[in-house]
Amino acid sequence: METLTKDIQNNITPSEAIERLKIGNKRYVSGSMLNRNYSEQVKITAGGQAPYAVVLGCIDSRAPIELIFDQGVGDIFGTRVAGNIINEDVLGSLEYSCKAAGSKLVVVLGHTKCGAVTSACNNVELGNITALLAKIKPAVNAIGGEMTPDNIETIAIKNVELSLERIRKESSILNEMEQSGEIKIVGASYSVENGEVTFL
Repeated sequence: METLTKDIQNNITPSEAIERLKIGNKRYVSGSMLNRNYSEQVKITAGGQAPYAVVLGCIDSRAPIELIFDQGVGDIFGTRVAGNIINEDVLGSLEYSCKAAGSKLVVVLGHTKCGAVTSACNNVELGNITALLAKIKPAVNAIGGEMTPDNIETIAIKNVELSLERIRKESSILNEMEQSGEIKIVGASYSVENGEVTFL
């Protein structure tokens, strides 16, 4: 399996970047992940990196970004925060990935059975967690209704959609790059039950 170089990164389109992630997830689900020499990839990437995508995911231990997309060292940037929420630091990380380092794709990846979303639905208040969950509340309020398991999953998807909106609204850099076709900004959801990623 090739280790990404700047030349390879430059020739990957945003649509091809999505396809790479989809194919990687299919390998992961089917148990046919690529056999990589990670120590060799570490040596090759020591002098620089050229990831083709950045994924904003949740901290959930069941949703390790590189594994579920079957990616190697240097392939993708991973940004993780509970509830895959947007703040200034996350936006800066996404902007660095695309504008400075050349990534062609931003993926906001939610997942089923999300503890952060469930906590926001249940109005949990605890230390700094309270402020984090407040960023998920707009999705809770947008869906409303009784907090059934199905409704909480709907809220998790809405939370991804609102994160996408915030990226476009609060990052002129990423918005302009998307408008010009340099990158794509997309949402997805990972199933902790079967390992599948569904792009929204």
